[in-house]
Amino acid sequence: MSSSALLEQISTFMNEQIPFQKHLGIVVTKFDAQQSEVRFRWQDQLVGNAPMQILHGGVTATALDTAGGVVIMASVIERLKQDLPADEIVKRIARCGTIDLRVDYVRPGRGKEFITTATIIRSGNKVAVARMEMHNEDGMLIAFGTGTYIVG
Repeated sequence: MSSSALLEQISTFMNEQIPFQKHLGIVVTKFDAQQSEVRFRWQDQLVGNAPMQILHGGVTATALDTAGGVVIMASVIERLKQDLPADEIVKRIARCGTIDLRVDYVRPGRGKEFITTATIIRSGNKVAVARMEMHNEDGMLIAFGTGTYIVG
């Protein structure tokens, strides 16, 4: 299986098989070994502050973590594709998980659509680190974060 086929498989899995992400409407729109993007649209049930109509902080954190996780998985595929067969890479990716997530909330979560991007800071054999940002459709920065993930 090629690395592009693995990336497509991950994208499909993340978009269709993770119930919580489906519930929130989070969709992986693009990713590779250097950058990822996930998006979701405003929904009334995502409100965390009803009087102010502000996005729940947990939704923001989930979107940041999702973007960080998929770019980390793509990075693992890129790093291992020459050394391991596809089934071994899939097993390695299945063990990936968040070790630490730091979120800085910069502005209230308001908008019609939210776009979260992530880039790789470091991708090692055991641990990988990503930097994430979430903007609304007008490009306003809502939050940013750093995620540390177990990859080995």
